[in-house]
Amino acid sequence: MDTFFELNFWEMIIRTTISFIALLILARILGKKQLSQLTFFHYITGITIGSIAAEIASQKETPFLDGLVSLIWWTILTLLMSYISLKSTKLRILIDDEPTIIVKDGEISVKSLKSARLHMDDVLMMLREQSIFSIQDVHYAVLETNGELSVFKKVAQHEATKLDVKADVSLPAFMPAEIISDGKIVQKNLLELDLTEDWVMKKLRKHGVDSISDVFYAQLQTNGSLYISLRKNGI
Repeated sequence: MDTFFELNFWEMIIRTTISFIALLILARILGKKQLSQLTFFHYITGITIGSIAAEIASQKETPFLDGLVSLIWWTILTLLMSYISLKSTKLRILIDDEPTIIVKDGEISVKSLKSARLHMDDVLMMLREQSIFSIQDVHYAVLETNGELSVFKKVAQHEATKLDVKADVSLPAFMPAEIISDGKIVQKNLLELDLTEDWVMKKLRKHGVDSISDVFYAQLQTNGSLYISLRKNGI
C-alpha cells in the first residue's frame, strides 16, 4: 500500500511539473492578446487551456500524452483562429463578434439591447462604473466585444483639460519609474533614465536617508523628485 501511494505521489508530481512548464510555454506562445482576454473567444479559450492542464496534472486516469497532445492542439487551433481573423474581416466578426452601439445621439437603442441580451439595469451599472449616473449625459455608448461599455459623454459633460484652462502643458521631465525596490536599486531603470547611484543617494540624503537598505520603495516622479517609503513605516 505504501509503495502504491509513493508511486502515485511521484507520478502526480512529475505530471504537474510537466503540465506547469507546458502551460507556461504555451501561454508565452499565445502572447499578450490571449492574456488580456480581448473577446469572449479568448476568454473561453484561456479557461479551456487551463482546464486541460489541470486535468492532466490532477487526474491520473487521464493518459498523460493524450492530454498533452490535446493541450498543444488546442493552442494551435487558437493561433490558427487568430491568424484567420487577421486576414479576413468577415471571419473576424464571426469569431470575435463586433461592437454594438447601445446609445446613439443620447437615445437608447432598444434593438441593440435585445440583440446584446442586455437590460437597462446592466447598462446603468456599467455607466455607474464610469461615474455616469444619468443617460442624459451620454452621447454614444458602445458595447465592446469583451463585454465592456465604452462611453463618449456629451460635450457639456466633458472634463476641462489643461488647454481649456490654459495651464502648463509642457512635457514632463521624467516618466514615473521604480528606482528602489525592497532595499535594492533597480539598475535597469537607472540605465534607461540615464541616472546614477550617486544621484539617487543625493536625493535620499535630502530626505535624511543615509542607506539604500533603509528604503522599502522609491519612485521617480515626473518633476524629477523622489517618492520614498521607508521600512520603518511598517509596510
